Amino acid sequence: MMDDYNLPFWIYTGVLTVFICGAMKKILASHLSTTPTLVAWLGATVLVERLWAFCLPAVLLLALLVLACCIYFATRTGSPPATLPAHGKAVLITGCDSGFGNATAKRLDALGFEVFATVLDLSGDGARELQRTCSPHLTLLQVDITQPQQVQQALLDTKAKLGLKGLWGLVNNAGVCVNFGDAELSLMSNFRGCMEVNFFGTLSVTKSFLPLLRHARGRIVTISSPAGDQPFPCLAAYGASKAALNLLTNTLRHELEPWGVQVSTILPSAYKTGQSSNHAYWEQQHKQLLQGMSPALLEEYGEDYVTETKELFQSHASQSNPDLSPVVDTIVQALLSPQPQASYYAGPGIGLMYFIYSYCPFSISNRFLQNLFVKKKVMPRALRKQSGYNLNLSLHNNNNNNEGKLK
Repeated sequence: MMDDYNLPFWIYTGVLTVFICGAMKKILASHLSTTPTLVAWLGATVLVERLWAFCLPAVLLLALLVLACCIYFATRTGSPPATLPAHGKAVLITGCDSGFGNATAKRLDALGFEVFATVLDLSGDGARELQRTCSPHLTLLQVDITQPQQVQQALLDTKAKLGLKGLWGLVNNAGVCVNFGDAELSLMSNFRGCMEVNFFGTLSVTKSFLPLLRHARGRIVTISSPAGDQPFPCLAAYGASKAALNLLTNTLRHELEPWGVQVSTILPSAYKTGQSSNHAYWEQQHKQLLQGMSPALLEEYGEDYVTETKELFQSHASQSNPDLSPVVDTIVQALLSPQPQASYYAGPGIGLMYFIYSYCPFSISNRFLQNLFVKKKVMPRALRKQSGYNLNLSLHNNNNNNEGKLK
């Protein structure tokens, strides 16, 4: 019966096999919810039906699929995966004044790690909270990662406390998003500011602490952003810095493999961190953006266009998840898993977003991204004038044509 299937059929089947297997691998590795995972299994059903339709009825295939699903979910939801012991392991975390860094420092301290937490301000609220709630094993270090002298001092202080013991983990968490708005409207200082902290600062810390990490055959866990992989509107400065960081992290993964140092990237969904819920912060950003625009550029775009952008970002931030535990759980997993993953998707929907971006046609992924993030309704002022001019011109031409017909 196989003679009934010609060469094009097998080529088509081969392409379908590669696509569905790749999609399933990505979905199942992304810790998604049940629905997208079920979609992946249904896709596998289509593949199996294509491959063996000439010898197995579809009902039998469905029964086999259900059995495979039961086995998979039984093993997945059974005993928790084995993890390495936390006791005696030292970890340095950057950016612990608030957000992911602050929450991670508390969790790792509670698990028994020896935590070195860097903060911008030793007298700030975040630092005082860590001193109050954590054990005496936690060490606070005042570090601005853009200042090489402070990074080197932190390295000396860490070495002094560790002695001959190496550093098991480095959590590169410190980062900044200093602007919002179209790339054309953003100041060059905003682009440089993002690069200075998110890329060069992280690079400086990583290079400085690598000897300690190599000595312990430890882990590097870097908190990045989907904006570094996907073109989120109005986040060009932040996204470009995270894209550079992602490439650096992927390169380090290959280079450090012979040393036994495992490198992971964590890609969180939207969470309430830092200044994201501070109304005064968004007003200040809005004011700075308007002041940085030339009169000609402000005329082209219009103040209402910039104001809408600010309101959309503020609304998006207000709807973000305040529960940071999915990201903290993922950091712990990356530090203690015997075989850590290269990338972790932390938060609901983030894996599905990457799947759509990676496997769907550009028109679909682009529309999905636009509807997911900033849904602009106000057009730049110049385009509104142009649209109005074109509409009036079209009406004028229609009237002239109608007059010609009447004559």
